[in-house]
Amino acid sequence: MESLDPPTPISHRWFLQNVGTVAGLTLMGVTGGITRSFPQKERAMKIQIQSVDSNFEREPLIRPFGFKGGYMTDIWQTAAWLRSQSGIEKIGLCTQNVLWSDADVFAAHSEDGGNALMYVLTERALRMVQGQSYSDPISLLEGMLDELYAYGTAITGKPDLRKTFVLNSLVGVDNAAWLLYAAENGITSFDDLIPEPYRAALSHHHTQVASIPLMAYSIPISEIVEAVDQGYFFMKIKIGQPGTQEEMLAKDKARLSAIHQAIGGRHTPHTQDGKLPYYFDANGRYENIDTLRRLLDHARKIGAFDQIALVEEPFPEAYEVDVRDLGVRIAADESAHTDADALKRIQMGYSAIALKAIAKTLSMTMKIARTAHEHNVPCFCADLTVNPILVEWNKNIAARLAPFPELGMGLLETNGHQNYREWDTMVGYHPCSDAGWRGTRDGLFHLSQDFYDRSGCIFEPSEHYQQMFTHHS
Repeated sequence: MESLDPPTPISHRWFLQNVGTVAGLTLMGVTGGITRSFPQKERAMKIQIQSVDSNFEREPLIRPFGFKGGYMTDIWQTAAWLRSQSGIEKIGLCTQNVLWSDADVFAAHSEDGGNALMYVLTERALRMVQGQSYSDPISLLEGMLDELYAYGTAITGKPDLRKTFVLNSLVGVDNAAWLLYAAENGITSFDDLIPEPYRAALSHHHTQVASIPLMAYSIPISEIVEAVDQGYFFMKIKIGQPGTQEEMLAKDKARLSAIHQAIGGRHTPHTQDGKLPYYFDANGRYENIDTLRRLLDHARKIGAFDQIALVEEPFPEAYEVDVRDLGVRIAADESAHTDADALKRIQMGYSAIALKAIAKTLSMTMKIARTAHEHNVPCFCADLTVNPILVEWNKNIAARLAPFPELGMGLLETNGHQNYREWDTMVGYHPCSDAGWRGTRDGLFHLSQDFYDRSGCIFEPSEHYQQMFTHHS
């Protein structure tokens, strides 16, 4: 038998040739087998998945992308292919982010190694659904999530693997299942795609959605000023820089001071007080509430506190503390893996939820959005540095959420244009790349009726990604 020891770095050819064998050996040697068990609902339409396949490509970054105390250099774009018994074929896309979904897995492996593990999960999920029937994608996800999580803990050797690692691996499979579901049922609009129990949470049609850029550790102040000059007004700023807690806090204070000095006096017509809102994202780096209070005290000292619209995911998930007395809106992101997790954070005083249809699957996002809506907690859509087509999946959610407080519109972070070296080429893979609603203008997505009529073109095929599976023609 040919050696399974991977080359360094892992080559695309080697991985595609060996992923099935690696997954199979790991499964037999560690877990002893995974059963296939999916809840079956008695409905008129059942879709049988006859054939499956996957592929991926790397997209290099302009510069190392830093957060959670680590740095990425490229991002894997994976594709999941499904064919139903009736012969319909659909491709779902996924942007992998191991550092975001489980920083421990990222730290324990090479960058390619961590991505390879997530891709093995995607491949395993496809083999699990092959030959299965489903009546709706949410049930398909629910039926496989626990077993796939158990498999994920086995192949990573991490019994406390974050659920987001598994959900991230499932985005392409889930999206392909939704597209197949739509085609089999004659659905051509995102509004009709939303199951009735989730429609109340996704009932708006915004004509404007704020486009949020990401200011990572390495983004120069000059680029932040340039973004404001271009009309961006809702700033997402990465905090929680590398180092000890004291080193992190000192760096974050200095960064906040420099940013506030550069743009704190700028104005926008999109907020009630005319000031630019700040959106801090700590990715769980603040180990206790007192350290965060010290950062907020610094914000007060320099006059930036009143401009803080959000502090997202400040604490490690295991650190459970009531956040109601901090005086700012605290948002949950990674810790809100599922709707049950989101409810737990809401009960701790978290007053916003970052939705990520492009990171936690569309199916789970609908469930989280419904839970937040039932508790009057506002939601917005955050990015995972995804490709232009996945931006539209997120945009379809952001466009339908209730207006964010004090802004009167939806919020959508998208930072791919800031980070991908070949972003313009990737835009060319979008089936509606020239549509006026696709890109940002003056810090906003302007969503015309054409956007809603075409649902951001998520139902339309991309020639680039179809070419990955021409061998099935």
